[in-house]
Amino acid sequence: MLYDVLIVGAGCTGVMTARLLSAKNVRVAVAEAASDVATGATAANSAIVHAGYDAKPGTLKAKLNVRGNKLMKRLSAQLGVECKPVGSHVIGFGDADLPMLEELYRRGIANGVEGLEIIGADRLRAMEPNVSPEATHSLWAPSAAITCPYGITIAAADNAVTNGVDFYLNFKVSGCAYEDGVYAVTDGKKAIRAKYVVNCAGVHSAEVASILGERDFPIEITPRRGEYFILDKVCGNLANSTLFVCPSDRGKGILVSPTVDGNLIVGPNAYAIGDADDRSTTAEGLAEITAGARRIMPNVPMNMAITSFAGVRSTPNQYDFYLKRSEQLPGVIHAVGVESPGFASSPATAEYLAGLLEEAGLVLEDKKDYIPTRRKDGNHVQFNRLSPGEKAERAKADPAYGKIVCRCETVTEGDLLDMLSAPIPAVTVDMMKKRLRAGMGRCQGGFCSPRVAALIAEKTGCGLDRVTKHGGGSWLVTAREEEE
Repeated sequence: MLYDVLIVGAGCTGVMTARLLSAKNVRVAVAEAASDVATGATAANSAIVHAGYDAKPGTLKAKLNVRGNKLMKRLSAQLGVECKPVGSHVIGFGDADLPMLEELYRRGIANGVEGLEIIGADRLRAMEPNVSPEATHSLWAPSAAITCPYGITIAAADNAVTNGVDFYLNFKVSGCAYEDGVYAVTDGKKAIRAKYVVNCAGVHSAEVASILGERDFPIEITPRRGEYFILDKVCGNLANSTLFVCPSDRGKGILVSPTVDGNLIVGPNAYAIGDADDRSTTAEGLAEITAGARRIMPNVPMNMAITSFAGVRSTPNQYDFYLKRSEQLPGVIHAVGVESPGFASSPATAEYLAGLLEEAGLVLEDKKDYIPTRRKDGNHVQFNRLSPGEKAERAKADPAYGKIVCRCETVTEGDLLDMLSAPIPAVTVDMMKKRLRAGMGRCQGGFCSPRVAALIAEKTGCGLDRVTKHGGGSWLVTAREEEE
């Protein structure tokens, strides 16, 4: 198979680009080192669709964030993924913070962010009753939103598959050859052949550039880890919008925000690390997050945390995203150093990368039979999002929807079976978790994980000892040796 375009990396930038190209008459493949899409920074971030006031005017970050904010809301409606326009506050504590709020306001106006205001303590407290009594001002951005970053990326990937894109999971790029206008990108076992290559490998994007053949590549990536807490859903209404403090050179700082699923998210900190794949949490880091959250909201009940996690962002040695055609390699496009607001920008970044492909010679003609929804029959609604009457009808039509597997999140056997037959089948426990939230509730999978694993084994025809948590060697059980 010869593809027109190979995209390396199935995070939000790579997948949004694949979906956009799936609407055109080109053959597209996506290579991903992990066992699923949206496993890196896309799976572990603040889940904020940033308004666009933070980026410096005139940069790609500014341009793509503001456009991406609008496109993300449109895209979520097409793909059946919830996106709530809750707005955001950057909170000031005293007059010393006013210059930064005013600078962010000026940037936002220059970037085209709509509805920005600097408001006083009384209005802030009316909007956010639980905010610190020491808060004196805030920059209010009503266009900011929250969504599920891996949820919308998975939906976009499913939609891309529906429209003919091929995903190669567990494909870690290790080599590349170029001959007669075609790149042969290999993982050491098989090769994917394509005329154009788009490097969207996130924290590993500079490494991939080198593998493709770049020499003296100008961008270096520093992995920067951020830790988070997720609080129980009983805490979800403590914040009505996303609450930031004034940013620093380490990032936007620790935030407190509701999530689209009803929890409260707290974090992140930001520390440079040596291992790009190190997503561990630390006692010191989580203590720092707790202190930061209590500065914003003194009564935040950190004893209600149900889990903690960490994500790693790709911080480049320049301020802006690096989105460029290679000067050395014909037909290679790089999307490197796409850190925050990379998720919010991703639909617009996809447009920008498609434009670079056209500049490089790729012809993009509209596909007449393009399907904009996640499935050919439309977007399937999960059981727990149905009305009581709709639930009764579905369970009557298919008894599998009457069997609750995950009690915390009301995930049914029917939902699990549906994901096994999705365009990208969910064949690991974490794939089910990201698509259905099975295991994301209070018990964190203590009750439902065994049943999820057993159902995967049963329906895929493999032994239970072959089912993994997230691919690779993450086995859940060990086969018992037969007694001699």
